Parts: sequence; C-alpha cells; structure tokens
Amino acid sequence: MESTAALPDLPPVTPAFIQAPAVGGSGRSETTAAVAKAEHHVEAHRYADAVEVLGEVHVPTTSAPDLALRVLHCESWARLYLGDLEVADALAERARALAEGPTFSDVDRAESLFRLGCCRLKLNRISNAVSLFTLALRLGEPAAIEGDRVRAQAYEWRARCYQLQREWEAAQVDADCAVELAQLIGDSRLEALALMQCSLIAERRGDPLLARFYAERARNLATESGDRQTEARIVNNLGGLSFLLGEPEVAVGHLKDSFALSLEIGNDADAAQAVSSLAQVHLRCGAPQLAEEQARHALSILAERADYVDERGNVHLVLGRALVDQSRFDEAMKEFAAAEWLFESLGSASHVAAAWMAQGDLFGRQGDLEASTALFRRAAEALQDFNF
Repeated sequence: MESTAALPDLPPVTPAFIQAPAVGGSGRSETTAAVAKAEHHVEAHRYADAVEVLGEVHVPTTSAPDLALRVLHCESWARLYLGDLEVADALAERARALAEGPTFSDVDRAESLFRLGCCRLKLNRISNAVSLFTLALRLGEPAAIEGDRVRAQAYEWRARCYQLQREWEAAQVDADCAVELAQLIGDSRLEALALMQCSLIAERRGDPLLARFYAERARNLATESGDRQTEARIVNNLGGLSFLLGEPEVAVGHLKDSFALSLEIGNDADAAQAVSSLAQVHLRCGAPQLAEEQARHALSILAERADYVDERGNVHLVLGRALVDQSRFDEAMKEFAAAEWLFESLGSASHVAAAWMAQGDLFGRQGDLEASTALFRRAAEALQDFNF
C-alpha cells in the first residue's frame, strides 16, 4: 500500500488566496461573506461560479488561517469537479499542511485528509486514497456531529475505492457505515450518496432488484434535499437497472430524464453519461447505428476529462461493439484498445477484463478462435480470486 508519510513535491500553483495585509474589521467581514458565497456555489454544484468568486478573495495564511483553510477546501473541491485534478490535488495538499498547525482541530485535519483522498482517488491513486480516508476516519472518531459528518463522507468515498479493487464485502461495510452516520446526524444528502454506493455494490454483485431498491430510496432523499446533481446520477443508474430488469422503455425514460436534468444544472459531463447509457440500451436493442451516434456524442462531451476515465472507457466499449455489429472490425479494435488503455490507468481488473472480452468477441466474429480464447482466458484469470 502506498504510504502517505512521504508525499511528492507538488507543481507550483496559484491558489485563490495570496499573502496580504492582515484581514480584520470590515475587511474580514467582506472576505468571510465572499468565502461563504463560494461555499454556497459548491453546495449547489456551481463549481465554475465558486472558482470565479474565490479569484477575488485574498486571505493571508498567517493572520487568518481559518479563512485560508476554507478557501483551499472550497477551491480544491470546485476544481476537482471541474476536472482540474492536478490543481485540485495541489490545493488539497496545501490545505492538509495548513491544517497541521496548532490553530486547527482534529476534525479540521480529518476533513483535509478526506478531501486530499478524494483528489487521489480521482487521480487513480487508489491505495493512497484508502490510506488517507482511513486516517480521516481515525481523526474524526472522537468528535461529535462534525466528526461524524467527515467520517460518513470518508466511509462513502472509501467504499468507492473498495469497489474498484473488487473488495465487495469491505465496500458494503463502508457504505452501510456511511448510511448509519448520515442518519445519525440527519443529513439526507449524505444518506442519498451512501445509498447510491449500496446500489452500485448490489448491481456489481449481480442483484439488480436490490440495487434498484437502494437507488429508489437514494433518489427520494436526493429529491427531498434538493441535491439535483446526485438525483440526476441516481436516475441514470435507475435507467441501467431498469434495462437489466427487462424494462427497456422505462430505462430510456429514466435516461432521458437524467440527461435533461444534468443539462438543466449545467453538468455536461453527467449529461454525457446519460447519453452513453442510452447508447448501451440502443445497442442491446439492436440499433447499432444509433448507438454509434450517441457514443460519439458522449465522447465529444467528455473529451479528455481525467475525472471520467471509467465512463470514457465504457463509451469506447459501447462504440466498439456498435462498430462490430456493423462489421467495421478495424475501427472497433481501435475503440477496444482505447478502452483497455483507459481502464489500465483506472487500476480496475474487472474493467480491463471487460475490454479483453470485447476484443475476444471481435476475434471470434472474425474466425480467429485461438486469439479469442486467449483473451477470454486472460480475462477469467484477471477476475479469479483463487490462485493456489
């Protein structure tokens, strides 16, 4: 497991705050109001607006370390969701270092470690992210409500890591802990996110009916709390689950709703995920040309977003399979290779195995049974848990 003790040197970055004269009196009030406004934008998922507001904020770390930490936390989170992963990581690391000072509590340090862990997960440094989330859980444990809030978030994000590592039991335990803590502090937004992880775990373990049960509970909570971004993502997942349960028309309805809601809140990347899911449904319903069109549209939106590596890989798989169904084999192989490369950077054996199986199907369609068998064998070996 990657150590968190010795962190690498980070590239220079210009954060939203600079060294300036002490913030006091009316100046501090104005700065506090600006930071609160940016935090409100982040809560509403208006990340570009948050960064714009913070661009006008000047907070010195020496005379106002509390405000400086809030700025770093707020901007790093906004940039994380805008796909500026390296900048977000650098800001989060500076927040972690600042929180080590005597001014701050263990809850502050736990939150900084949690946010840094989120950046590391998005950068596909999964083992390091697990370590950071675990440290955040330990630091936040003695505290009251705020500590429980950080711990709920850390459990929910660590569950994501364990899913990528195919550690289903550990992922389920963490997701359940996140649900319990969210209920304890009465945070319906956090509970919705945790239930969404429960749904994803159930789906990956082959129980789409249970997965839909969790997803519907999560959707209700997200709607009640006004978290439209989470609602759009859950509706997208409900579309996939409805298709798996033999309800393609219901699936298309959910996916169109997810697309419309994502566009309404200005989240083009999540809209692309809904388009990708629609492409998957149309492909499996025997409409490869429509699936190709939708997959290419999704890829054009996602472009080079480093925080959507898994979805980009999935879209390449869908596009490749749509091309196979049109007997455009050379083009399809390029898409499968692109998916494999993206999944390798993600560090998920199950995702890479899916790319190998797609390539195996293609070789089988071309009559090369030896190459097809070799790829299927490689995929099976990558997924097996018993080795001796």
